[in-house]
Amino acid sequence: MRYRFMAATAGTVALIVSTQTAPLAAQGRGGRGTPIQAGEQCPPGTTEIRPRSCMAPEFPAPSIIDYRPRNTLKVPVHKVPKAKFPAIDYHAHVGSFLNDAAGLANLSAQMDSLNLGMMVVADNISGDRLKQAIALVSASPTMKNRIRILTGIRFNGVGSPGWADATVKQLEDDVAAGAVGVGEIGKGFGLSMRKADGSLLKIDDPELDPVWAAAARLGMPIFIHTAEPEEFFKPIDFNNERWLELSLFNDRRNGPGTGRPTFDDLMAQRDNLFRKHPKTTFVVAHMGWHTADLARLGTMFDEMPNLTAELGAVLYDIGRQPRAAHDFFVKYQDRILFGKDSFQPEEYPYYWRVLETKDDYFDYYRDYHAFWKLYGINLPDDVLKKVYYKNAQRITKGLPTAGFPR
Repeated sequence: MRYRFMAATAGTVALIVSTQTAPLAAQGRGGRGTPIQAGEQCPPGTTEIRPRSCMAPEFPAPSIIDYRPRNTLKVPVHKVPKAKFPAIDYHAHVGSFLNDAAGLANLSAQMDSLNLGMMVVADNISGDRLKQAIALVSASPTMKNRIRILTGIRFNGVGSPGWADATVKQLEDDVAAGAVGVGEIGKGFGLSMRKADGSLLKIDDPELDPVWAAAARLGMPIFIHTAEPEEFFKPIDFNNERWLELSLFNDRRNGPGTGRPTFDDLMAQRDNLFRKHPKTTFVVAHMGWHTADLARLGTMFDEMPNLTAELGAVLYDIGRQPRAAHDFFVKYQDRILFGKDSFQPEEYPYYWRVLETKDDYFDYYRDYHAFWKLYGINLPDDVLKKVYYKNAQRITKGLPTAGFPR
């Protein structure tokens, strides 16, 4: 009896039981394996054991979530519990800590444990809520220079009379209250947000131009999250390296049949926005989802001097290409910001280890993001300082510099 895992429907797996193992196991050179032609893939349930010869395992194959091989590699290990230099997290979702002094004290202790020098809160806080949060931070002797807050944009009603004027006025009020930028503009922008008339709101819609121009006038960087990883827009089959994540989370499926714009359509709209507003500073979250194609992001940097990228939640790509990532970070050392996204304190040390060491082959913190291992990219100190805090301070005029090494 043999077990095979076959795709039943998109995002599902069927366990097929077969008793016809002989044809797969008794052919090929030396009586082992099933021959295939050059360029062909092995039949489902088999693997290539020699060039152009496939064979099925004798034992039932584990599922992708149950196969957890031990790492037998013996190499130097350098755990990094704290960042080498105080880091500014430009992608901090910690708004829940900004309700009272106790929450702020809790956040302070966790930041100290990681050597996080500052959090830039990217929770779209605006209006009265923004003023309350800033007042709380300002009243704290220990945190008044360690928290800065981005304001948000309410996209409801785009295209209706007076929307742009009201939105610009809100930005002006929020800057006066102490906001240092705009964001995080979420992934629904371009993907699912609708205009007042019900049509899909495109990222480069001209109705938004007055808002981006106002941000330039006010000196406010725009922190923008566009789309999701490119594989989220592909068919959910066993060639998709994000299959497990897509099978776990149905809200991340944007591929054929969903009615969503394509990845390339969204990227084209986004890049057109950046080109239309060269005086506005834009920060792309998650390195624009281009960490699997760093050359593409490099071309954007070369063409768009108003662009900076934040590295949150793409460590799985940075750490699997240590030489290419090292060289990219060194070349574009003035264009990359540290950020984490989801605030899980136990996950930050993985970032420090990838960025600061040259360790080999160590675990990533979420199996459903990546089934592969990570490697350290060993950035020089002068590059680390820029990525950790100098670049953020340069593009965001409201960030304090006292207490950070020069």
